[in-house]
Amino acid sequence: MFQLILGDLRAKAAWCYQDERPRALLKVLLTDGTFAMVFYRMMQWARRYRLVPVELVMNRLNSICCNCIIGRGAEFGPGFVLIHATGVVINGDVIGGKNVFIEHQVTNGAERRESPRIGNGVFIGAGAKIIGAITLGDHSRVGANGWCSTTCPRTPRWSASLRELCAGVPPRTSWKRPGNSCSCCTHLPLSCSGGAPG
Repeated sequence: MFQLILGDLRAKAAWCYQDERPRALLKVLLTDGTFAMVFYRMMQWARRYRLVPVELVMNRLNSICCNCIIGRGAEFGPGFVLIHATGVVINGDVIGGKNVFIEHQVTNGAERRESPRIGNGVFIGAGAKIIGAITLGDHSRVGANGWCSTTCPRTPRWSASLRELCAGVPPRTSWKRPGNSCSCCTHLPLSCSGGAPG
């Protein structure tokens, strides 16, 4: 459990401060979302050892103290980061890979008892809704306020300059390529391949 928590804290320190040294880890302990990450890992640990009362207490503490609801059965790999925890709701059947970064007000929910699967290295922007039996492929990005009810395929790892962004309502896939941007997205770290959605 402590290794997972330390790995999560390092991932958050790298995200927030581009630094994993002890000073950055101390700063991360005081940032928004960190206690929710720790409560989640403690809940996961209690579940693994069938300590149901501890599991329930950690779940309630996360909900009451951090305004973050993560279902007791949700599984995330190392490097799980809640950048801001307020308003995050994650269904208990969600399975996530390594290095998943989640902003505030994100919902990962079930539809007809089927929940999303989240790949490795995924970023989910503020206010995004990922609903139903869909898969967010490795290294994909969901834009702020995006609503995903369709699968976002895996982004090829072989091209560091090629990333997938699912954005808009309904979500559309946009690819970032060097020198390919439009006037509507030049201020964004990921650019779209066309104009405003029509």
